[in-house]
Amino acid sequence: MQKNINIQNRKARFEYEILDKYISGIVLTGTEIKSIRLGKASIAESFCEFNDRGELFVINMYIEEYSHGSHYNHKPRSERKLLLNKNELKKLNKEVKNVGLTIVPLRLFINDRGLAKMEIALVRGKKLHDKRETIKDRDSKRQLNRIKKEYNK
Repeated sequence: MQKNINIQNRKARFEYEILDKYISGIVLTGTEIKSIRLGKASIAESFCEFNDRGELFVINMYIEEYSHGSHYNHKPRSERKLLLNKNELKKLNKEVKNVGLTIVPLRLFINDRGLAKMEIALVRGKKLHDKRETIKDRDSKRQLNRIKKEYNK
């Protein structure tokens, strides 16, 4: 078992402009948390959505079936409820409905007490020219680091 689990959604930082971040709890069954502690999860294609009662769920999150689980094993791609304060849920729901923003999970991790937490973000989709600008910035930083490394030798 790995000590620190930190499953990231690297694609989200490229595809979206991050406006606000939140840390939320997540409702899991026994075999789901065991799989996460083994690092067998992915949030690459997932997103968050409100149901009709105002509860926030993460959709399309993949948690591999637990290898030692019996017929009580979980479904790999089921909806999982996220736990936030009532005020935070109201604020997020208002932003999603009125402004048209999206809620995307950024990372899934295990905290100090052994609980699974998810960092979610309120995001706005980037346009194509914004993505090109991000790539250009990344390449220039990489080139600067190479020059600095050669200069220090």
